[in-house]
Amino acid sequence: MASTAGFAAVFYSEPAVLGLLANVVSAFLLCLQNFAVAHTGLRPQGAEDILAGVHLILIGGFVQLLAGFLAFRKYDHLGGAAFLTFSALWSSYGATRIIAAAYPSLQNITLPSGNATHLLPTGMADLSASHSAVAGLVAYISISFILSFCSATVNYIMPFIFGAIALALVFEAVALFGQWALVVSGVIELVIVMCGLYGAVALLFKGITQRYVLPGFGHPLFNVLLLGSAQKSSSKAIGEEKKKNTKYAEPMALGNICDTVSPFLFAFYFFGYMKNFCVGAAWISIISSCQLLSSFYSYLRGDVYYTTKFGVHSLYWLVMSWEEFTLTTFLGLSKAQESRLGMFGGWFFLATACMLFLMSTHKDTLEMLQNASFIILTTASIHQIPVPGAYLFLGAACSLCTALSMYATFASLINSIGEKALIPVGVQAMSSSALQTTLMAAKTCFTRSKNFPSGTSAEVPDALFYICNGLAAVSAIQGSVSDPSRQQLSIPSVLIPGAIMQLYVCRIQVQGGRRFGCVLPFCYAAFWGAWTWLRFAASSFNVVLLCMTLAMELLTICFLLFTLENLPLPFEIVMLSIFGIVCFYGATASLANSMFGKDLMMMGPPLFTAESSKDTEDPPPCICPKSHCTSGLRTIADLLNTGAVCGVPTDTVYALAASCKHPQAIEKVYRIKDRPQEKPICIFISNLDQLRAAAPPISPLLWEFMEKVYPGGIGCIIKKGEWLKKLGVGAGYSRVGTQDSIMIRVPDLTVLVHLIDMTGPLAITSANPSGEVDSTHHDMVISRLGHKLEGVLCDGESDEVVASTVVNCTKIDESGITIVREGCIPAGKVMQIFESVKNRAV
Repeated sequence: MASTAGFAAVFYSEPAVLGLLANVVSAFLLCLQNFAVAHTGLRPQGAEDILAGVHLILIGGFVQLLAGFLAFRKYDHLGGAAFLTFSALWSSYGATRIIAAAYPSLQNITLPSGNATHLLPTGMADLSASHSAVAGLVAYISISFILSFCSATVNYIMPFIFGAIALALVFEAVALFGQWALVVSGVIELVIVMCGLYGAVALLFKGITQRYVLPGFGHPLFNVLLLGSAQKSSSKAIGEEKKKNTKYAEPMALGNICDTVSPFLFAFYFFGYMKNFCVGAAWISIISSCQLLSSFYSYLRGDVYYTTKFGVHSLYWLVMSWEEFTLTTFLGLSKAQESRLGMFGGWFFLATACMLFLMSTHKDTLEMLQNASFIILTTASIHQIPVPGAYLFLGAACSLCTALSMYATFASLINSIGEKALIPVGVQAMSSSALQTTLMAAKTCFTRSKNFPSGTSAEVPDALFYICNGLAAVSAIQGSVSDPSRQQLSIPSVLIPGAIMQLYVCRIQVQGGRRFGCVLPFCYAAFWGAWTWLRFAASSFNVVLLCMTLAMELLTICFLLFTLENLPLPFEIVMLSIFGIVCFYGATASLANSMFGKDLMMMGPPLFTAESSKDTEDPPPCICPKSHCTSGLRTIADLLNTGAVCGVPTDTVYALAASCKHPQAIEKVYRIKDRPQEKPICIFISNLDQLRAAAPPISPLLWEFMEKVYPGGIGCIIKKGEWLKKLGVGAGYSRVGTQDSIMIRVPDLTVLVHLIDMTGPLAITSANPSGEVDSTHHDMVISRLGHKLEGVLCDGESDEVVASTVVNCTKIDESGITIVREGCIPAGKVMQIFESVKNRAV
């Protein structure tokens, strides 16, 4: 019932309550201000606007950010994407209020070069800071309508809330030009308040009672399956099927939302609507932070492609936004053109975009089109293109990216909710095996080795590490040290990837448990940070990493020579170019090898290997066989059959198992866990046919419900009886379940099913001391309880981080089912299964 981070499941059982309340408070704040302005004719200024902005950021932003985190953990695709999106919306709107108050006469003029410490000048302006937010509001209006439509496939409260937010944003944008719209916006915001409060109360009651007390949730406005039939030609049908990951919701929709908002803002700017990009930089920085979260959740799901893609896109939007901010605020277009000619960071972005396109050829057509549009966008952002033509080109490219990303947002949300390819996304250009063969052929040309690799040492964040350093190196190339404009323009493209983004790489290295892995990117981040400040204002090393590190050492020499004012520029240019090339190859090889889990591209062997001394290793406190070996299963089965208690993997978290034939073993489970005697222990069987053979008095409705949920992460509590002895429970009859009921579950894990076939029904409870977090890896079981157990079946990381969902079915024919405990399967999904079974039975 608890996550590995130590939070009980109840804390994230209904995160939508937090999200809805955050929207309620934010809408109510804007409503009060709008009615006040409409009544008095005086807009808020100074401290009043700053306080409003701070409240929007803290409540609408940070509180809703927490709701988004918990929704992703709850496997809520729609909630996670929606709450993080609205968190970015309210934070951006709050930041606009603060900027407008801090610079009441924000101009679309630029400061003199090098005058970065002065306040922005005042005078006549084309557009104020608030008016510059129109582009962002329009972008979020489109996203809000998409979220409103998609939420109609889940319940019938969220569509009205999200739709009202979209309409409120429409009139908030109109109110910037005419005060009449303030009243309309205020009325719509009152609708958000009322609907949001009702939704929060309904979900709060549902979280407390574990059932739907108030109407509005649990039933959609329409079935998502009505939007289309599953596409037989989807990438999964062609051979990209992977093991389902239900630990975290899919972050692709959130990443696509970010790829909709950012280019939309840029399109407004490049087509000349915004003359100063101060507000635009704030909005894009906030939404890019959300895109980093989509990259992080992709990493937690073990998806190296989307981890890299969303990380690169977030990096691109950040660099572009702060480069344009520097250009419009401090330099001016007249001084920019000549300085831009000597900047080369855009070429590295283009090469990276081409690499992502190559790696997406085994995915769907829509993904390839998105990557192709990103290639066009990075081509347009090459600094050697003259500014007037480049801005029109960039505006068109941003418009294309926005359109594709908006469709991808809709498709990814609907397909994730329906868990089928309902919205067409196209077919693969080539199969996964064909792409691997192609990459292997390129490797063979260099190594002459025809052995197909079986594994890889590449980690998920390695590609981002190389990209960050390569982009920083190429962007740092300076043809002259006497051009201050070029040096100022280069700050974002060196500092953001080299220092800031590399700290994100450190974070995910730490999350992955790599003890030394985070040290190298942290050191490089410090180096690029120091480089920018002065110039502008792994546990095993492979050959590529050696070349990169050697180049970095030589760059350090350049750094020292510059401090002595004796820097040979050609030498530095050559070293930076070599460093960039090595990083690009390292990123491509790491991404390919990590995506497919094989060393398809050459990285070179480790130069040094650390051999652990087996003599000094402490022996495990119990027998620990591997699950993939038949002998390991037989060893654990023999122990259980003799009355031992063992740790075993399940389809959720690790569990303690005892044979139902040995009541003393079940009693020992209570002592090992320090489990209260009043808490019953359930039993696991290998298949539903075993239950049928015991002929329990079960109604047809319950049989059909069990057939739908077994095997899987749902346990059913049914009435206890003598039929259990026919099932093979034997002497342990009185030690399992309660006096009147018993929970039975059929696990969806082949290893455990085979073990039950060898032992008969097993008494099962989670493998953790009572009241502590669940064990999600066999190492956790061994370290916490190994000294009390006879054996632990080692199966690596568990499929889930929370236990199963428990459903009381003892009165299924009279009053339906009751959710006793919500676990890995959401309560809403269980209720939907039951309603479909019940309707079919009627």
